[in-house]
Amino acid sequence: MSDMNALLEPGMIVRHPDRPDWGDGQVQSNIGGTVTVMFREVGKVVIDGRHVDLIPVF
Repeated sequence: MSDMNALLEPGMIVRHPDRPDWGDGQVQSNIGGTVTVMFREVGKVVIDGRHVDLIPVF
């Protein structure tokens, strides 16, 4: 898991770097590097944080 993904907490807004069409998503959980995100356009997605560095939206 990247250092940035380790900082993600429930409620934070993120974007998937390879799927801009998914829009912004809200982190639901971050457990052991597995990040569950609810994206506007596609719904709930479970992401392996070892392979994808999510982009926080501030």
